Amino acid sequence: SCAGLQNLLQRRIFSVKCYSKQNHLQTMCPYSKTEPPKWHILDCSGSTRTHRTVPPGSILPWRFFSCKEGTKIPSKRKQNTSIITSEPLYKNILKSEQEHWNDISARYKAMTKRIKEKLEELHDKYTFNSGSPKIRFGENVYFAENSCVFLSKADDVDDGNVDVLFSTEDLGFSDTFIQRIRISPDQRYMAISLKSDNSEDATCVIMKLGHFPVMEKVIPSVFSFEWATNDVLYYTSQKNLKCQNVFVTTLTNQKHTKLVYTEQDARFFVDIYCTKDRRFLTINSNSKTTSEVWLVNCRHPFQLPALVQARTKGVIYHVEHRNDELYILTTYGEPAEYKLMKAPVASSGMENWQLVYTLEKKTKLVDLELFSDHCVMFLKNAGHLYLYVISLVSHSVQSVKLPAWACEFELESHPEHTTSTCYFQLTSPVHPPKLFAYSFKENNLIEQAVQEVPIITNCHTTRLLAKSKDETLVPITVFHKINSKELHRKPLLVHVYGAYGIDLNMSFKEEKLMLIEEGWILAYCHVRGGGELGLSWHRDGCQHNKLKGLHDLKACIMLLHELGFSQPKYTALAAASAGGVLAGALCNTNPDLLRAVVLQAPFVDVLNTMMKTHLPLTVEEQEEWGNPLADEKSMKYIKSYCPYQNIKPQCYPSVFITAYENDQRIPLTGVLRYVQKLRKAAVDHASRTGTKGNWIPNIILDIQATGSHCDSSWEESLNE
Repeated sequence: SCAGLQNLLQRRIFSVKCYSKQNHLQTMCPYSKTEPPKWHILDCSGSTRTHRTVPPGSILPWRFFSCKEGTKIPSKRKQNTSIITSEPLYKNILKSEQEHWNDISARYKAMTKRIKEKLEELHDKYTFNSGSPKIRFGENVYFAENSCVFLSKADDVDDGNVDVLFSTEDLGFSDTFIQRIRISPDQRYMAISLKSDNSEDATCVIMKLGHFPVMEKVIPSVFSFEWATNDVLYYTSQKNLKCQNVFVTTLTNQKHTKLVYTEQDARFFVDIYCTKDRRFLTINSNSKTTSEVWLVNCRHPFQLPALVQARTKGVIYHVEHRNDELYILTTYGEPAEYKLMKAPVASSGMENWQLVYTLEKKTKLVDLELFSDHCVMFLKNAGHLYLYVISLVSHSVQSVKLPAWACEFELESHPEHTTSTCYFQLTSPVHPPKLFAYSFKENNLIEQAVQEVPIITNCHTTRLLAKSKDETLVPITVFHKINSKELHRKPLLVHVYGAYGIDLNMSFKEEKLMLIEEGWILAYCHVRGGGELGLSWHRDGCQHNKLKGLHDLKACIMLLHELGFSQPKYTALAAASAGGVLAGALCNTNPDLLRAVVLQAPFVDVLNTMMKTHLPLTVEEQEEWGNPLADEKSMKYIKSYCPYQNIKPQCYPSVFITAYENDQRIPLTGVLRYVQKLRKAAVDHASRTGTKGNWIPNIILDIQATGSHCDSSWEESLNE
């Protein structure tokens, strides 16, 4: 139940190949002419339509895990080096890989047992800090824990005096976990999305609340949903990773469900958002570079939605509402970064947008929250986090620099926009979430008192700048134990992503703290293609600029080694999903910089995937990678860095890959082809050099029969 525009912003990039919860803002190009409309609005009085739906609310953070050092494998060891050339070989290759995994994973049983026990200990120790967000309605507080939804009075939350409103176990959803909760304005109904580890599909369950809560309705395949009134729910359906239909369902005596909106352009993804003051629902249709918003009047939920501004190529915008004015977060105008504008609801076209606030250069807008008299912006600049509080009455701006250790924020839920305090959590990979508040009355930051285990303070945070091939300075965030000696002998785990304008996930993870305690150095490389320095940072690393991200990564690792942070033989690289492009490319161009690589559901077969338009995401992905089918220049450029295309006989680092049989985003066949070709190249290199007992890297593939590309429960994440 994320608050603010952050949930809206992150959902618009849900379809990308990534593990991300918080990251949100995408790239765009400055203005151009309006595209012809490609949508249909249906009158709510039309006939009832059957509906199918699919969800996962917000995407949970991607998971990185500690690397295992490569081992010497006798050259006589037989490895599977065949390459998939036809579909009939698929099952045989899959079986062979599973046997290889079962054989090699047995070596790590003792280590696995020790790591699992340590992670469980850390999880139990710090889990209180990262409790689920609470939804407050006056004196009532709703929250989810242990697959249940609870209700308590605000004063009784910490006393354990709660009522159980919903239990996945009791209602026959035992293999699912709770993803999102929405409470109707009069608190008579509660809508919950449930998801399993094995699929990206989610189910919406509507409960009628009271002394004995009753399950009122179950809607399959729902992505996003919001209450328009006490008994009218809008929701979007998802099919084959696409979300293009909006429905409205009523829970009165005359129950009915109708189709309201259909998006015709395959590049666009649709979701629903409720403005802070509950005055409007917004139907948001977004591609990676362009967006369009329709308003549903919550006072008249069956009226036709009203268009805010027709889609204009290269212009992204999102809206909030206050006092009959729309506050518009948009990329419209110069500079081509996010800015806050406003316009009257009655005349919301672009020609009436008035500037409220413009971000500074190389500043990333992480989140925005609108209150009755204030707008709160959460910003990143030069690796530091800031709070900007804009008074919508006096127009003054208060800037607050947040603690230096903080790397991520997450807003608490705020159903009541008239509140006088903004609550949020700060965290880092090695710091459990800590609660802070900003008081609008006092104009100051308040660190919330805690009685729990204190935050770890024996970790040092360093921020560096690496000079890339074109002289661009690339930020790096480094963590290591305070007073750690001989850092050049310590193992180093480097993280990279660099796609879709998404920041590296730097929220707290138990395994990161464990590595720090065991002497590791952690480094996060904020390369181009990501969003850490704003929209231009993404533009400089997408399509025909992808190689810049690779050059950035190389420069970061070389600087770390030059400054005495570890050395190549103790260096591992971790990447997930689209981060696999840069990680795999570096393995081909500079394998000598690394000893081990850990990839999770990696995108390593870019060219072949982008040539297959029948795959669900290929068309919309063209705005990130280019279109090799229509543009020969794009084909040659993708081929120049694609990890699979550039494998050659040489001494590779050891590689550990986790993939999922049910992954709808990264085809397993592409990962299998990559592993087979990489293993063959490593063996060919060893045989050509002819040195007895020559070191052959481990190329390990763990294919998970369960799990999916995005969300997973703590238990599933722990097992991996």
